[in-house]
This record gives sequence, structure tokens and C-alpha cells, in this order.
Amino acid sequence: MTIDKTLIENNINLKHQQDGNQKTKCPQCQPPHNSRDNPLSVTIDNGTVLWKCHHCEWTGGSSTGSLYQPYKKPSYIQPKPPTVAKKPSDSFYDYMKERGISKSTCERFNVVQENEWCVFQYFDENGQLTNLKYRTRDKQFRQSANAKSILYNYDKICNEKTIIFTEGEFDVLALGECGFDNATTLPNGAPKEAKFDKQDARFKALENCNLIATKIILFTDNDSSGRALHKELLHRFGKDICWFVTPPDNCKDANDVLIKHGAMKLREVIESATPYPIEGLYTANDYTKQLNDLYEGNYERPTEIGMDGLDDIYKVMTGTFHVITGIPNHGKSVFTDQILLKLAETHGWSFAMFSPEHSTSMHIRRLVQMYLKKPFDEGLKNRMTKAELNKALDFIHKHFYFIETKDAIPSIDLILSIAKSAIYKHGINGLVIDPFNEVSAVRQGNQREDEHIRDFISLCKRFTRIYEVVCWVIAHPTKLPKTNDGSYLPPTAYDISGAAHWHNQADAVLTVHRDFDDNSTNVITRKIREQDLYGKIGEAKFKYDTDQRCFVKYHNIDDDWETAYIDNFNIS
Repeated sequence: MTIDKTLIENNINLKHQQDGNQKTKCPQCQPPHNSRDNPLSVTIDNGTVLWKCHHCEWTGGSSTGSLYQPYKKPSYIQPKPPTVAKKPSDSFYDYMKERGISKSTCERFNVVQENEWCVFQYFDENGQLTNLKYRTRDKQFRQSANAKSILYNYDKICNEKTIIFTEGEFDVLALGECGFDNATTLPNGAPKEAKFDKQDARFKALENCNLIATKIILFTDNDSSGRALHKELLHRFGKDICWFVTPPDNCKDANDVLIKHGAMKLREVIESATPYPIEGLYTANDYTKQLNDLYEGNYERPTEIGMDGLDDIYKVMTGTFHVITGIPNHGKSVFTDQILLKLAETHGWSFAMFSPEHSTSMHIRRLVQMYLKKPFDEGLKNRMTKAELNKALDFIHKHFYFIETKDAIPSIDLILSIAKSAIYKHGINGLVIDPFNEVSAVRQGNQREDEHIRDFISLCKRFTRIYEVVCWVIAHPTKLPKTNDGSYLPPTAYDISGAAHWHNQADAVLTVHRDFDDNSTNVITRKIREQDLYGKIGEAKFKYDTDQRCFVKYHNIDDDWETAYIDNFNIS
């Protein structure tokens, strides 16, 4: 199929059909005015065309065997308006009055009665009915079938610069009762725990909405699920625009404050919202909540990778910055890929990856091999089947996002901007920059290299703290220390250009070093900032299994390799 025919069939309009990359409107989503004007990136290369929309993620192309998988726009069913009596029953308004909600507020937010159900109507930015949520007094819930998931009260908040995020429709009504019409909630409640799972259907509403808010007040329930939702929203929006409230001790949520203390007190709670401290000078009072959480044991535990041998010396914690170094071709990138893959398999994590040294298709090929533990190429034994390939691609699609800057200079600002969008849209848990050297050439004016490195690390660290993600940076050493016999020693962070900055500012430093005498790969933890939490200074020894396409714990020749592999990767 010709490029021209492919573009016509997919309703893609381009200024020209010359080789290169260009941006245009996406025929699948036609994003609203407050999103990117031209989110569809189209690349033409040697008779093939590939495209990806950075708004709705629609991808496709003409290349046979392309790893781009066509995206089908979800098909939603618009619900019919609720069947309501001409006049709601007195008991309906009596019940709403018990919750502190007046008739006028019900009418303003289009809350109606349908038989025994209280019906909350969800309208989009154009005022079109999109979803219906039903609730009984004994907390039975249901929603319209196959409806598009959006935020409640979205028609009122879509253009607001300040919004209040609650945990239920009644909380939105409670805030409306005291004059705040800029409140919203997810349609599906709160998760039991904060896992930062982008596949969680609760957060699909965020993907389907385009908020322009620059201030978000978080007022979730004061219980374990509410705290989990709070943490997830904080992760998605970032601490720099989020504020938190301090309700009275005996109150669980906004509606509870309204019932027990009245509208004036609820309004006072909102007006007393406090921004999250990010930088600057603070007192102990600013950390009362955090210290109480630490005292009660309500804090995040470090996450084990799930690799035998490595877990003893190295763990990860969100909001941290990690440096991985090593001699070129000693396996830094491959080992990092395996860390990410194990985190994705074991904990459901997802990642954004900037790896300009590798083509994206070849990088995906490597991840596929490691995931299936089978070779990709024809002619090799135990080659993966097409069905296995499709299964692996589905997994990679769900957990890995690849940053490319074909038409722009790969500055750290651009990379972090794209990663920020990936956090908001997909809830990613980590960012990988491999290698730093591809970014280091982009400097500000007459900036010295050490100044550039300092600023680069500072930006990355600030990003991890604000969005509660892990950032891994792979950095090549610029000098390679040798022994007296001429062999290379495992490099340290001090062997990277700008040495002091790398070692001093990193939360963890790892060296990946291959020993050619016994064909092993040593992973050395050079620095662990919080050794009682994240691991310890030490060394783990691995061997790259060429048949299984991954690293396994190194054993002596007399060990049972098959048993070791099964124990390591939980394969039956």
C-alpha cells in the first residue's frame, strides 16, 4: 500500500509526503482547544509511514511487521437521561437534607431520583450527558454500561484553575452547598492501596479529561483507601500544584464536616488548605503529618526488585535518583532493562525510557526476548512463536513508554516534560535516561560541563521528589582505571565526567562490570544513601544466560543451573 493511500484511508492530512517527521491534527481524537493543537506525530522514511498521537495514543503505519500496533478508539455508549418522576418524593429530599444537601444544590448539580436510586449525572465539557451513577441509601452502586469514564462535575471544572478533588459525589455536593462549585471526584471510588497502577480503571477518568488547573486541593477520606487515593493523585498531579486540608479530628470527609459542623466550618477547612512543601525553609510544624505517619508506621517501604542476589544489596524507593555506570559493552543497559522488567512483572510498575543509542524497535525486541526468555530471530533454537510475540508485545505496551525527540533537541527539559505527561496520563513509576551522554551535549550558552551536569542532576532529583518516581541515569565513564597487568578495574561514579556531582547527589550508585575470566557480570553498589532501607554496599554476581536471554545468579560449575533458574524466575 502506498503512503498516499495509507494516509487517505486513515484521514491523516499532511503538508507534504517527504521523508522526515511532521505534526498534524489527529483524526481519532480531535483534541479540544486546551490540549496540543497538533498531537499526531507522523514519520515518513524510505517508503514507509508510522504515526503516533501524543493525546489519545493512536498509533499505526504502513510498514509490514512494524511493532506499532494500530489503536482502536474506544466505542462508548451515551446513556439515556434518567427516568424521573415529575416531582421527587419527599423522602428523597428528606434524605438529602440529612446529608446537609439542599434542594437547590441538588437541582444545580442535576441530582435526581429514579425509583429507589439517587442518580448522579456526569456531563462532559460540552454539557453532553456521558455517564450516570446510581446509589441507594444502603450504599449499593451501579453505573451506565459502556459509558465513557470522566470526572464528576467535569462540565463545571474543565476550565477552572483551582479544583477540589474529593472521594465521592456527596462530598462534591457538600462543597457545592457552601459555595464551591469547583469540586470533583472519580466515578469509581478509591483504591485499597496506592500501587501507581496505570491499568486501574478508577483513573481512566483522568485520561479522558483535560484539566487546566494550576492548584488542586486534595480532600480525600481520612481512612486507608482515602490515603491511598491521596497518594495516587499526588503522584499524578505533582506536589508543586497540590494542596492538602486538615479537617476536624472527628470527620472522615467533606460531607461529614458539613453534617457535624456546618457549611461555615467546611468553608474554613477549604480556605485553610496548605501547599505541600517542596523547597525553601520550614519548621518542624510543617512536617507534623509526616512525622505522625512515620511514628504510626504509615510510610512507604522500599521495593525489592525480585532478582535473587540483587535484592540483598539493592532496593528502590520512589522519589530517588540512581546512577548506573560501567565500561561500554559490559551490560549496563541490558541489566537495567532486567531491573525494570522484574519491577513490571512483580509489582506492575511502568516506565518512560529515553534510549537514543538504540532504535526503539530493537529495544523492544530486547525486552521481548528477556520477557519470554526466548530468542527473537529465525534460525535460533526455541525461537518464540508469533502468539508468544504478541503476548509479550501486549505486556511491553502496558508497561513501557519510549521517549523519542526526532524533531527536537533532546534537552533534559523536553525529556522531563514528556515524562510528566506520561505520569499524568499513564501513572508511570520510573524514568530511564540511557545514556546521560546523549543529553550532555545540550548546554545553556557558555555553561561549563560540570555546571551542566550539576543542573541536570538537580532537575532530575527535583522531578523524582515532586512526582514520587524513580529516575535511573546510565552514564559512561570518561576514564578507565587499570591494574598493573593492564586489565580494567570496575569504574566508580568518580570516573564519570563531573564526578563529584554524580556521587554526592545520587541516592544510589551501581557499577555493572563484566569479568571475562569467568564470564560473569558483577553488580557493585557503590553508594546507598539510606542503607537501613535501600540496601547496603556490596556486590552481586550474575551470569548472562544466552539461551534464556537474561541474567541469572552466578553459581559454581557444580550447581544445578536449571533449578537455580526456576527458583530465580518462578517458572514452573
